[in-house]
Amino acid sequence: MRYPRSEKYDTPEWMAKIMGPNPLKLEEELLLDSKIPCGAVVCDLGSGQGLTSVFLVREYGFRVYAADLWSDPEDNRKFFAQLGLTEQQLCPVKADAADLPFEKGFFDAVISTDSYNYFGRDPAFLDEKLLPFVKPGGYVYIAVPGMKQDCHDCLPPELLLSWTPEQLEYLHDVSYWKTIVAQCRDAQVLCVTEMVSNEEVWADWLRQDNEYAVGDRKAMEAGGGKYLNFIKIVLQKR
Repeated sequence: MRYPRSEKYDTPEWMAKIMGPNPLKLEEELLLDSKIPCGAVVCDLGSGQGLTSVFLVREYGFRVYAADLWSDPEDNRKFFAQLGLTEQQLCPVKADAADLPFEKGFFDAVISTDSYNYFGRDPAFLDEKLLPFVKPGGYVYIAVPGMKQDCHDCLPPELLLSWTPEQLEYLHDVSYWKTIVAQCRDAQVLCVTEMVSNEEVWADWLRQDNEYAVGDRKAMEAGGGKYLNFIKIVLQKR
């Protein structure tokens, strides 16, 4: 597919900040035909260094709260200010996904790119921890790294060149995620499907020189990519 929005950020400076397969291209595919209106109040859940948060403000006109447990909000605040974004447009928040510090019904939508698989595998997570913060009729858009078919009983040796079995436990297939989100009471499941961005977003990541990208090259150069995908999940709160 073409990425007219995210290609604007395909510079050495921006790509040096990514911490995995290109999150901007993933987010652009995730939000194709999005029902979230311009001006919506959005939680970028698991926002990391805030690249996706900036993307959501600039490209979609959302008012964004960049919620992440592991990044430093002050560092993100400085980064956002350097780009000319105000705190009214983009607010960094240190937050645990299982204990969000917002008022109930605060968000028009929650968007989570390449992080939900770390905290959302409990079937109760949506109803108990996330959806209370979404307005009725609001949306949840999720892009997770996954497997084309679960193979935890016989992990391919190519994948084990870069990741341990414990790390691979965070990756599952479309069928697994359909089962997880189907147990949600408070939202209608609109979509759980394989994304098309896999090869392109991985290629962008593997071109980087940081130690994590270098470590991931071992598996991918051995053909591990044929087992992997990204999965799109869309829900609407009842």
